Amino acid sequence: MKRKKLPWALLLLGVVLLVTSCKKEEYLTAITDENSSTLNCVKPDYLKAGDRVALISPSYFTPMENVEKTAEVLRGWGLEPVIGPNVGKVYAGKYAGTVEERVSDIRWALNDTTIKAIICNRGGYGTIQLIDQIPLSEWGAHPKWLVGFSDISTLHGILNRAQVMSIHGTMSSYLAAGGTDMTSTLMRDVLMGRVPLYKVAPHPQNITGTASGILVGGNICTIAPNIGTQADATLGRNLILFIEEVGESMHNIDRQFNILAMNGVLDRCKGVVLGEFSGCGSEFSYESVEAMIRQYLVKYNIPLLCGFPAGHGEVNLPLVMGAPVTIDVRVDGATLQFNIDGLQEEVITSDAKATTMPVATSMRLAGKIE
Repeated sequence: MKRKKLPWALLLLGVVLLVTSCKKEEYLTAITDENSSTLNCVKPDYLKAGDRVALISPSYFTPMENVEKTAEVLRGWGLEPVIGPNVGKVYAGKYAGTVEERVSDIRWALNDTTIKAIICNRGGYGTIQLIDQIPLSEWGAHPKWLVGFSDISTLHGILNRAQVMSIHGTMSSYLAAGGTDMTSTLMRDVLMGRVPLYKVAPHPQNITGTASGILVGGNICTIAPNIGTQADATLGRNLILFIEEVGESMHNIDRQFNILAMNGVLDRCKGVVLGEFSGCGSEFSYESVEAMIRQYLVKYNIPLLCGFPAGHGEVNLPLVMGAPVTIDVRVDGATLQFNIDGLQEEVITSDAKATTMPVATSMRLAGKIE
């Protein structure tokens, strides 16, 4: 009886699949081993009068009129604004320049040691294109504050992975309105060393408990695709995860949350903070997005703080990402405390007045509608 010879093509395919599988396993192991410890981020120096602050556009285009108005606001705060060389450019009808131009402005702001902070002009979309363009060593070489939210969540992830704290806070598209609202003035105060101790009203979907850990996260549809990249700050342990969203369906928020869960993020969490879910869908019969997310978290036996006013809503209070924090969630309310040096000041979040920015405008700035 003659043996059939295994076709060379089939044999080669088997070898390729085996090697690929091994490499993937080694890659995942390397990620886990490299990032299995708790993040230990450096806090950049607080700003003082006369410090230079860069204004850059890493994502979508912002009209120069808004950038110039923001520069005026910064001057009123006693700071010296410096506008990125490529700010004002438009590529493909939406982006604030090509990848190369946007990367160039980030590098300029990171490496110029006379610049002490970076404020992003707008989110939208585009930072995922920048993840592998600059090594972590360059991001962390000269620690300085970076401020932004929405699509800028990618840059927070990168900076936190580079062991530098950053500020999830308002940007030029909002500061241009005058910078006198609480969203803006609290961001200014954090930059200058006044650290908020937030007191948050009770929420029906809260899960009580106390936890301490490192605050990471941001816009969920931005951070979930970054899993496993150098923009993924959720790879560390002892996390307090913050997420928010705008203009998304419930099922897509559910999808992104499950991506985080299936990649072990929730297993590494000590607690979760839910921000605003502005203009999001209601196609399911859940009472709210918070109720939908809560069902997944009950089994983890960790505290859940809902209704923190940060994200794309009418109030967007600043959060120090990469900072050690403590959340205390009780029946009568909750607190969020940053365990970093600075002048700590109590802030009752319900006192923050809504800005004049409609949710529809926030959705447009986030690139969700035209």
